[in-house]
Amino acid sequence: MADGQTLVERLGYPENARLVILNCDDLGSSHSANLAALEAVETGVATSATLMTPCPWAKEGVELFAGKDVGVHLTLTAEYPTYRWRSLTGAASLHDADGCLPATAEAVWAKADLADVAAECRAQIDQALAWGVDVTHLDAHMGVMQVHPRYYELYLELGAEYRVPVRMAGRGAEEALGFPVRGPAAERGLAHPDDFVFRWKASTKDLLQRRLPTLAPGVTEFILHPVLDGPELRAYDRDAAQVRVDDHACALDGEVASLFAAEHIERISFRPLRDLQRRAN
Repeated sequence: MADGQTLVERLGYPENARLVILNCDDLGSSHSANLAALEAVETGVATSATLMTPCPWAKEGVELFAGKDVGVHLTLTAEYPTYRWRSLTGAASLHDADGCLPATAEAVWAKADLADVAAECRAQIDQALAWGVDVTHLDAHMGVMQVHPRYYELYLELGAEYRVPVRMAGRGAEEALGFPVRGPAAERGLAHPDDFVFRWKASTKDLLQRRLPTLAPGVTEFILHPVLDGPELRAYDRDAAQVRVDDHACALDGEVASLFAAEHIERISFRPLRDLQRRAN
C-alpha cells in the first residue's frame, strides 16, 4: 500500500469499491478458443485474456485481440494426449520423450533446468511483444510457475523485469502452499489483485452467483476457459471439454451480466494495475 491506501483507492476508486477482473485463459490454444475468448470479451463479461505463445493458434489470437488487453500465459506444459506443442527455445530439459512439453506440472518440476525455464519464459514474453502485444500481465498455464517456491521466485522476477502485474493466489493460499507469496511480490513492487477465486471443473456461473453478492471490497480475479463447442474441441480435450463450453456460455449469460450490475461491481482488466505499478516504480 502507498500511504495506507488500499489497491482500489490507489486505482482511483472509493475504499468500498468492488472490482472484478474476468480473464480468459488459453488464448491461442486453438481456433475455437480464440473465437470464444473474443466473443467473451467483445459481447460478454470477460475483460482480458492471456496468450499461450508456443501454441499453434497463438498468432491468430494476437490478430483477433489487437487493441484488447492481453497478458502472457506462461506455458511449460502440453496436457492433451494427442494435441501437443513444443517450447520456443528447444531446450531438451523442457521436453518429454515425445519431444513435446510435458503433460503435468510435476513432470516439469522433476526434469526442467530452471535456467532453461527462465529462458523459455522470457522467450514467450518477448515473442508476444514482438507480435505487437502490449502485455498487461503474467499468469501461468496449469499454475506451474505459481505453486512451486523456486518457480514462483522466477515468476516474480519476470513480473518485475517486464514491469507487469501477476496473477496472485487467493487470500488463503499461503498456508496451503507452504511458502510466502504476497510479501515477496510487494518487495518487488508488483501489483496484483487482492483475491483470486477459481476451482477447476466447478461451474463458473455458479461460482459467480455465489461469490459476487458477498464479495469484499477490493480487486478480485475470476477466470474463464471459454472454447466454442465442436469437432476441434471434442477432438483435443477428452477430459474437460464441457467445462470450456460452459465457460463460454457463462461469459455470454445475461443473468451473469445482470448480477454485476445489480451488485454494483465494476469489471476491469489488468491494465489499470499495470499502469499503477509502472507509475509507482
